[in-house]
Amino acid sequence: MMWPSIALLTFVTLQRLGELVLAQRNTAALLARGAREVAPQHYPLMVALHAGWIIGLWLLAPGRPVELLWFLIFMGLQALRLWVLATLKGRWTTRIIVLPGAPLVRSGPYRFLRHPNYMIVVSEIAALPLAFGLPLYAVVFSLLNAFVLHIRMKAENAALKSAMILK
Repeated sequence: MMWPSIALLTFVTLQRLGELVLAQRNTAALLARGAREVAPQHYPLMVALHAGWIIGLWLLAPGRPVELLWFLIFMGLQALRLWVLATLKGRWTTRIIVLPGAPLVRSGPYRFLRHPNYMIVVSEIAALPLAFGLPLYAVVFSLLNAFVLHIRMKAENAALKSAMILK
C-alpha cells in the first residue's frame, strides 16, 4: 500500500511550501517596518538541506510502511510547530530578521526554550525518516542539520545580542 507514505509526504511537502509563502510574506512585512536581515549567506545552505531532505524522502519512502509510533511523534511535533507559528505570528520567518526595538518573544513555547522551533525541526528531521523505517537517512540528515543549525544559531544569537534583545 503506497497511499499512507504518499499522503504523509504530500502533507509535509505542502506544509513546507505553505510555510515558505508565509515566511516570505512575514519577511517582507518586517523589512517594511525597518527590520534587517542578518547572516543571509547561510540561507541557501539551509534551503538546500531541507529541499534535499524532502526530495530524498520522495525518492526512498513511497511504498514503505509508515511506523505508527514515529508517525504519532511526527504529528505531535506538528502541533508544537503550530504553537510556535501562533506565538510568533507575523514575526515568524525562515530567515534571521531583527526588528529593532521589538522585545524578544517570551510567551508560548518560548517560556520554556530559547529556540523551540529549532528543537522541533531537529526532531522532525529524525522522526519522519524513522516513520518510514529509514534510520540511516535520519542520522545523515540529522548530522547535516546540526552543522547548518550551528551556523544559524550562532548568527541569530549574535544578532539578537547586538540588537540588545538577548541578555
